[in-house]
Amino acid sequence: MSANTLRDLNMLPESENKTETESSTNGEFHKPQTEHTEENREERKNSCPLVEISPNENGALVSGTEAASIEVEYIESENLDDVEDVDTSLEILLVGLESKDWVVVCGALNNVRRLSLFHKELLHEKLGNVISLVVKSLKNPRSAVCKTAVMASEDIFKAYNDHTIDSLDPLLVQLLLKSAQDKRFVCEAAEKALIAMTTWVSPVLLLPKLQPCLKNRNPRIRAKASMCFCRSVLRLGFDGIETYGIDKIIHIAATQLIDQLPESREAARTLLLELQSVYENSHISSAAALTENQDKNSWEQFCLSNLSPLSAQAVLRVTNVAREGLSKDP
Repeated sequence: MSANTLRDLNMLPESENKTETESSTNGEFHKPQTEHTEENREERKNSCPLVEISPNENGALVSGTEAASIEVEYIESENLDDVEDVDTSLEILLVGLESKDWVVVCGALNNVRRLSLFHKELLHEKLGNVISLVVKSLKNPRSAVCKTAVMASEDIFKAYNDHTIDSLDPLLVQLLLKSAQDKRFVCEAAEKALIAMTTWVSPVLLLPKLQPCLKNRNPRIRAKASMCFCRSVLRLGFDGIETYGIDKIIHIAATQLIDQLPESREAARTLLLELQSVYENSHISSAAALTENQDKNSWEQFCLSNLSPLSAQAVLRVTNVAREGLSKDP
């Protein structure tokens, strides 16, 4: 990751004091409600028209509404409709994403979502530029722009899978930041986007991107990254974990096991139990393990050989407690 990317990741955004519904009179915006009231409203209301954008006679992009009160709808992917004019939508997409008009930006982000769903081959050649501008929108202090960008990120992962990997670093940084912030309706959307990332992007490609995030100085960032890392490792499967290296993964899990937040520790416990299962199925259950090599090949010996004494004790405590719990089940 670049120095700028790591700097962004080590910072949480300040609390936002802007509302998502704003009144417009002669181009001036007023903010009549508090953020707390607005957040409650956004959680329960999500049924107003999508904002459409189009070029005016001078070629500038404008929103398709002159209403006094502008609201941005958050529509789930399965409920999105196709764009009305594919060629025009593609032509004005990047300009819309770069607009200084937040309503136009939201409209362009929704078009990114719809084009990803219905015309992903046509959007593919612009993907790098689109992701870069989505990242810019994720940094926007206006909640409506930020959440719409988060939802666009989720749809991009679903549509393009591993094709996102070259542009992933700054996008991953911002999604981790948003998933760790206090604004709940943005946080929940960011967590969904991260789940989509770990579901649709190959774990072999994703794990190296996640590893630097596990060392972040912010414990909330580490916790979110730990959960992503755990999900990705589990997707590797039995053979994939062996190929990737149980010895490498156990070092990471052991570090997260003593982390500050319970989410990190729980992700580490889940990971360690999976590693133990893979290791024992591969070594202890083999015919050779039934001979004099059984002690040498044991999970306990593996932990003691690969970890410091304190880390090995912590790992063995977790895995032994889980084994004892299973043995007591009827």
